Amino acid sequence: MDKYVIGLDYGSDSARAVLVNAMNGKTLATAVRYYPRWKEGKYCNPTINQYRQHPKDYIEVLEATVREVLGAVSSEVAENVVGIAFDTTGSTPCFIDEEGTPLALKEGFEENPNAMFVLWKDHTAIKEADEINALCRRWEIDYSAYEGGIYSSEWLWAKALHVLRTDEKVREAAYSIVEHCEWMPAILTGTTKPSEIVRSRCAEGHKAMWHAKWGGLPSEEFLTTLDPLLTGLRGRMFTETETAEKVVGHLTEEWAKRLGLSTDVVVAGGAFDCHMGAVGAGIKADSWVRIIGTSTCDIVVAKPETVGNKLIPGICGQVDGSVVPGLIGFEAGQSAFGDIYAWFRRVLEFPMKAILGDKLTIEELDKACDKILPALTAEAEKIAIGESGVIAVDWMNGRRTPDADQTLKGAIAGITLGTTAPMIFRALVEATAFGSKAIMERMKSEGIRINDCIGIGGIALKSPFVMQVMSDVLGVPISVCESDQACALGASIFAAVAAGLYPTIEKAQEAMASGCAKEYKPSAENHAKYEELYKEYKRLGAYCESK
Repeated sequence: MDKYVIGLDYGSDSARAVLVNAMNGKTLATAVRYYPRWKEGKYCNPTINQYRQHPKDYIEVLEATVREVLGAVSSEVAENVVGIAFDTTGSTPCFIDEEGTPLALKEGFEENPNAMFVLWKDHTAIKEADEINALCRRWEIDYSAYEGGIYSSEWLWAKALHVLRTDEKVREAAYSIVEHCEWMPAILTGTTKPSEIVRSRCAEGHKAMWHAKWGGLPSEEFLTTLDPLLTGLRGRMFTETETAEKVVGHLTEEWAKRLGLSTDVVVAGGAFDCHMGAVGAGIKADSWVRIIGTSTCDIVVAKPETVGNKLIPGICGQVDGSVVPGLIGFEAGQSAFGDIYAWFRRVLEFPMKAILGDKLTIEELDKACDKILPALTAEAEKIAIGESGVIAVDWMNGRRTPDADQTLKGAIAGITLGTTAPMIFRALVEATAFGSKAIMERMKSEGIRINDCIGIGGIALKSPFVMQVMSDVLGVPISVCESDQACALGASIFAAVAAGLYPTIEKAQEAMASGCAKEYKPSAENHAKYEELYKEYKRLGAYCESK
């Protein structure tokens, strides 16, 4: 009898569940739900880069998506579901009380954004990140050493300190803190108390400066020197972390009933979407997997003997077992990728909506606006490399890698009265590819081998122009993962190992990981031209950094 697993992928805007045959990796059903409150724009303030999500959104889409995928198959299949696992965005932390309840679920905090999960792209804690970096540089232990040497405002401690400083009510009620990818397995298994929560090696190693070398989290002395408001928090958190194939527990009776599953179902540990997505795409030692969406997350894994004692500066961390147990996982990324194209579309939408808003229905206007990027792409493809003279830098949402700096801004230069919208769009596409090249160059300069590149996500599957430009800029072939739900598929692989169907992630990958839908090969001629344009990109970037 075949066995089945469910992988849940919590993205920035929506969550999806996949029901997978654990014997062969075939997806039997998929369900997607948008977070209802997030979709309404609640609790967010883009003008100050505040992005918060209500825990009720997470719970509601969990029930809806799991129920939907189970409803699409026979009762026999549903009865043979043996495991479930989660991936989420990160760092996406939330303050909890002594029982592990997110404060936003408690009376008096229901509408308080500071009591909610702070989404990865929230940049309200830039000041706090700067203070952490300054203290790390003068402390006897550099706690940021395994996180690229630069702590980001996107990560746990900066966000936690910012919330504590700005909200006295939350400060008084907060007992501990939890990452989104840890909370989901905890609620399903009834292990929500801070002392019981299984902590994610992936989340805490990459974003909370956890490392076994110094006994776990940064010391109490370090944290209280940073700010006395952090006093005692470390002691109410954790010491150990676990890789994501480890069993957290089984579904409680309540959740088994709510989801339509059995209490025999095993719940695996949680990790970040990009890390599990890399597993779903078939990552192996010396592979580079790029999760390409609104932003990018770049994952490389290497054998410990290859890495030795080397620390890679300016990336988003290197953590033993954060991707595949037994291998060192490296994370990098770009703070904006598809978001840059979406921004340019919004700029061009403005006159259409302003002029035609009262003449067309919302549906008609949306259909018209949906044609903007395809039309830009068709014209941009006709423009020769370097012909327009327009060059751009992709830091519209700050820079994540190499060398995180969320205060940086993007730029477009070389514009004349003859510059067209397709010329600007092509420059933006090239800028995102140049940002990718900067990441690859940092890895290679530090001796990390990259033998192949795999792209996953909507842009990888749907944008041949973007992918070909990237291949030409990087000078390497790029295989595109066949699955359009690689992150959820990766989560299902961890569920299968936790359920005992496979002894290791590698063995599960052999049976379940996605194949490739297409390969983009670089043009030697185009690569040579882009090498020259890349020099211009770096010069413009240096100018932006000096301002």
